[in-house]
Amino acid sequence: MTLTIGYAAALEQFHPTEAVELSALAEHHGFSGVMAADHFQPWTPTQGQAAFVWNVLTAVGERTKGDFGPGVTAPTFRWHPAMVAQASATAAAMYPGRHWLGLGSGEALNEHIMAGYWPEAPERINRMFEAIEIIRKLFTNSLAGKDAKHSGQFYKLESTRLWTMPEEAPPIFVATGGPVTARRAGKHADGLITVGAPLEKISGLFEKFASGAKEAGKDADSMPKALQLHVSWAPTDEEALANAMTEWPNGGMKFPKADVRSPFDFAAMAKMVREEDFAGRMVISSDPDEHRAEIQRYVDLGFDRIYLHNVGRNQAEWMEVFGRDVLPKLNR
Repeated sequence: MTLTIGYAAALEQFHPTEAVELSALAEHHGFSGVMAADHFQPWTPTQGQAAFVWNVLTAVGERTKGDFGPGVTAPTFRWHPAMVAQASATAAAMYPGRHWLGLGSGEALNEHIMAGYWPEAPERINRMFEAIEIIRKLFTNSLAGKDAKHSGQFYKLESTRLWTMPEEAPPIFVATGGPVTARRAGKHADGLITVGAPLEKISGLFEKFASGAKEAGKDADSMPKALQLHVSWAPTDEEALANAMTEWPNGGMKFPKADVRSPFDFAAMAKMVREEDFAGRMVISSDPDEHRAEIQRYVDLGFDRIYLHNVGRNQAEWMEVFGRDVLPKLNR
């Protein structure tokens, strides 16, 4: 499988018009593909934005030529799975062969706005996999010209179909950070998405993903494995650290974040983040080769799609440096 290094457009940090411009600029500098998260709120008030991901992805589709997808959206609380299926099918119909659907179990920051009960992680994960079942039914039946229906533990779907469909359903990637979800993802999804973490942890996820794929009669080696990798590059180490501390303190928070409800709560927690908290979680450096070596470790582990997010506002100069000094030197 060929390696692609894409751009993670931080809709939590940039106005949507700027995020689209930066996505096009990234492609100009040799990045291929765009990942953008479905956030209703930023992590911290300082980040300052939270655009509607599907609008932005449509504009990205118009301005670029590579792949793109929401990395990730939760088809479980704000969205009924049928609406996510419709949004994804439309994107795939408009941009054939370019769109993928990234799904996750959700975070309170975005999902609690509906003011419903916020369940524990096992229920959130079960909801996600039932949602995937509905999305699959809609994709499969709609392509066959048939209605789909569903009555499950969490969702109902009356007999219906997607009337706008691509010739081929978009692949479904499931976000996972734990072994149980990874195994179920291997069984029920087309690919895996995760974030930068210690290599031994990700190796364990890959093993569980492969075992789930094998159960379903699939070959995990041929299934896409996507990574979102946060980095902080600037012309000096001091600037790179300042960018991380100011713009992305959540990267130094070593606890699960799925239950935190407000950007203002994250801001309060950010006051406790120290430089050493980023160690092993994110490369903060002015040396492009240090970043290249870190990316290479993930390539060697088996990722075929890596979407880079430079956490500072210095996007244009970062893209130029990485396009010149990092991407061409990766061993693919």
